[in-house]
Amino acid sequence: MALMPGDGEPHQRTIEDVLAALGTDAGQGLTEAEATARLDRFGLNQIQAGRAVPAWQKFLSQFTDVLVLLLIAAGVISVVLWFFEGGSALPYEAIAIFVIVLLNGIMGYVQQARAEKAVQALRTMSAPRATVIRNGERRRIPSARLVPGDIILLEEGDAVPADARLIETTALRTTEAALTGESVPVSKHTLPVAAGAVLGDRHNMVFSGTAVAYGRGRAVVTATGMRTEMGRIAGMLEQAPEERTPLQDELDRVGRSLGKIVVAIAAIMIATILLVDDVQGFSALFDVLILGVALAVAAVPEGLPAIMTTVLSIGVQRMAKRKAIVRYLAAVETLGSADVIASDKTGTLTRNEMTVRRIVTASGQVRLTGRDHPETVRAESADSACIHAELKRALIAAERANNAVLQQNDGDWSVQGDPTEAALIAAAWKAGLDCEALNHRFKRVAEIPFSSERKLMSTIHADAARESVLRAFTKGAPDVLLARCSHELVGEEARPLTDERRAEIMAANEALASEALRTLGVAFRSIPVQEANDVPSSVDVENDLVFLGLIGMMDPPREEARQAVAEAKAAGIRPIMITGDHPRTAAVIAAELGITDDLRAVTGAELETMPDDQFDRTVRDVSVYARVDPAHKLRIVDALQRQGATVAMTGDGINDAPALKAADIGIAMGITGTDVSKEAADIVLADDNFATIVAAVEEGRAIFSNIRKFLRYLLSSNIGEVMTMFFGVVLADVIGLVEGDGGLVLPLLATQILWINLVTDGAPALALGADPASTSIMRRPPRPRGEGVIPRRMWAGILLVGTVMAAGTLAVIDGSLPGGLIEGNGSVAYAQTMAFTTLTLFQLFNVFNARSDERSAFSGIFSNRWLWAALVLSLMLHAAVVYAPFLQQAFSTVSLSAADWLVCAAVASSVLWVRELSKLAMARSRLDRAVAA
Repeated sequence: MALMPGDGEPHQRTIEDVLAALGTDAGQGLTEAEATARLDRFGLNQIQAGRAVPAWQKFLSQFTDVLVLLLIAAGVISVVLWFFEGGSALPYEAIAIFVIVLLNGIMGYVQQARAEKAVQALRTMSAPRATVIRNGERRRIPSARLVPGDIILLEEGDAVPADARLIETTALRTTEAALTGESVPVSKHTLPVAAGAVLGDRHNMVFSGTAVAYGRGRAVVTATGMRTEMGRIAGMLEQAPEERTPLQDELDRVGRSLGKIVVAIAAIMIATILLVDDVQGFSALFDVLILGVALAVAAVPEGLPAIMTTVLSIGVQRMAKRKAIVRYLAAVETLGSADVIASDKTGTLTRNEMTVRRIVTASGQVRLTGRDHPETVRAESADSACIHAELKRALIAAERANNAVLQQNDGDWSVQGDPTEAALIAAAWKAGLDCEALNHRFKRVAEIPFSSERKLMSTIHADAARESVLRAFTKGAPDVLLARCSHELVGEEARPLTDERRAEIMAANEALASEALRTLGVAFRSIPVQEANDVPSSVDVENDLVFLGLIGMMDPPREEARQAVAEAKAAGIRPIMITGDHPRTAAVIAAELGITDDLRAVTGAELETMPDDQFDRTVRDVSVYARVDPAHKLRIVDALQRQGATVAMTGDGINDAPALKAADIGIAMGITGTDVSKEAADIVLADDNFATIVAAVEEGRAIFSNIRKFLRYLLSSNIGEVMTMFFGVVLADVIGLVEGDGGLVLPLLATQILWINLVTDGAPALALGADPASTSIMRRPPRPRGEGVIPRRMWAGILLVGTVMAAGTLAVIDGSLPGGLIEGNGSVAYAQTMAFTTLTLFQLFNVFNARSDERSAFSGIFSNRWLWAALVLSLMLHAAVVYAPFLQQAFSTVSLSAADWLVCAAVASSVLWVRELSKLAMARSRLDRAVAA
């Protein structure tokens, strides 16, 4: 241990010894300057990645596809033939093949690099963070920037970011199964451990890669990165393999299937040429084989994975700008199918700016006005000395049973910790209590942390005013707390609680909840010092309490959440509220937001007793659930999925992890969420806002829509090329595609096919991936669960477009040559150039068709400037091939007149008009079915 001079490892030494050896202070932590210096010395706190793949290897990997290798081999053989036959001055065909293969490789490399860069940016955005003390201040920093000597704070649900020696614990237990195999959480303490203790017995240490299951603690970092126990075990780890999504797998299947079909067609076409045409000599035979390989290379959309990954990654970056950080690309696909969003209330549907509005005690109630800035508001005057005394004691308990910190920096207030707890501190300030004086009088000696099972939190304090007793302050759910109280404070006197008085308190609680106020109960207990030895770890302290009062807080709905709920409903998505709050509070907020039309809310207790069939009916009909446990969330998810729903579920606690995993889309809170919930989730909300979930669904739908757009474009264009070549050979005699001596002429040359793919498959397809979302995308129902990326209707449109392309291109060839169905008088080179140009223009016109299977191509035609830029670039490149002399030789083209271009453009535009008519016919058919229904 480079920073640990002296004898023994950290677990063997005392806290003071470890702090001194690491040169740090338990209260102040490291200074920023010292932390920066140590970061330079020790490096980032992360497991080292394996050796990065050099750029040259990534570039060469673009040429490992079998078809590409065949094409390269064909080019080499072509050069050899040219050398021995001594033909033209240069082997233009071979040069053209090499240049096209090289350009395709460069494009593939650039697309892969962009995708990797985008994915790396995603990893950075979703990187874990740690809470540290630096310069005496509590901060959240990326875990990778932790250094030995940092003081870290650990709370329930946190992932342990580094190996550290504990210096303070409160009922702390961690899960260490990933490191030691221990199946149950391990209790932790701060005492030194014997020198021979194995890893699993070092109970005063926490280790990187484990998680806090319960309680809280403070520790000093002793090792980071590869020096941690996890780093030692891992050694040199390769980076995690790139995640493959179901969409990528489906595209691979489509590509393989299409490849097999095209290779079969190419083989049939080669056999047909050899049978029909009098192919003589190795050179002529070789030309036919090159054509077959070129057709297979052009028709198989080998660029699909790179383009799809690029589009996905760019889209996910766009989602991140809207505060939704996607951890797994598969979530993007599922978002388009989401038809239920099950959301927490606090902070997600509401502002998470809890403000105490009402305090009810034995003698009456007090109203507090204003928002959450302590110095700007004051409590309303109390009516009597009794109420004043009760108010003071209730707020002392609320302020002490508290882990939040309210800080003021440059005039702005900020909250460190739970907003509800911060509101209690603010209320104490508003009521005139001196929180610093309370700190001096009541020193905390123990804590029983809040848990979702108990719904209580207690802290135990030494009272400087009465050294003979400890004070226990408890806050929690009023119904749970009241059951643990035996007395109630009236003025300065503790009186026994009667059944009648208990009923009155619960009625007051109901009244507060009916006004959408969140309620907490507060209580206290005095513990004689002689009984205090077992108090810190005993839940028995939460019995025989003195009830102090009810505190009602308001967390108003977010304005944007109300609009987001309406948008979700318009998009066919059912919003559901699942909260731990009081049923009436939940129902009022839900009704105000438009989630429900009635005030019905089902509680966790009700769900607990329901048989499965009734549970399923309830989940189908009810949209508000209150007082639920994480186990109920999981059961609700299961019921919704049984009914065929695609569920997006939010969560923030460690116990929410199972529900987040089970949901189709797990969504963790980025601000209030625990590290464990974030690890279990697919998406992390940077602002904990329900509107962000709806925005993410919109972006997810847009991304999936764009993927379909470029798939529609690429597949229809490639099928058009294959059909042109195949039927051009089969119908050669019909359309006059023969030499003067009766020999067969091909519709397009191999280099021309490859050029069309290079010019039309790259930039236009990527531009379609950046197409703006349709304004109606959130007025459509969700994509059906299980629907493939290319449904049957889409395949029908792809085949229609491919057929029109092939028919139009062959008609242009027929009209350019003597004989055939349409009389012409051009040469073979002229006819092939016309076909070459027509097929290129067909594909450029087809870009507009591909933007939608239903909407007119002219809708928002100028909304994508990148698409127009790609079209202009493609046209310029094609014009260069037609007119530049050296390219004419390479691609066997001749110059075309303006009239020729008009003919090609007119024929190519037919794909636009035919597709527009088919869309009108489909719209009419849908309308007729709707009327009939």
